[in-house]
Amino acid sequence: MDPTLFTLKLGWTGMLLGVVSGAIMGLFFHRENWLGGYGSHTRRFLRLGHISFFGIGLLTLFYGFSLAPLGIAEPTARIGAYAFAIALFGMPLTCTLTAFTKSARHLFPIPVAAATVGILITIFS
Repeated sequence: MDPTLFTLKLGWTGMLLGVVSGAIMGLFFHRENWLGGYGSHTRRFLRLGHISFFGIGLLTLFYGFSLAPLGIAEPTARIGAYAFAIALFGMPLTCTLTAFTKSARHLFPIPVAAATVGILITIFS
């Protein structure tokens, strides 16, 4: 698949997953002590995972919109697209795992590094 089309579809998928995950969590927000209360570790990390779908989804969309104007061509464009895919799914997954297993926080460098690769490709290609 063309990297531009791939990243645009991927970015919009992130938006959809952000809406769906927020709607699911929203079913329980009225319970003050849900998952230990608003400030609990579990609830904070689930919220962070939910919002990361939007944030990284936007980065992915911006990448897709930037490929042609910046002249980022194959295979570099594909590497960036895959990097953003890893970040888009890896960050919410790591946040969710960390919400329930604190040692999973050691996985954060994976989606962070992936997003960094995508951003660096955008800047320096």
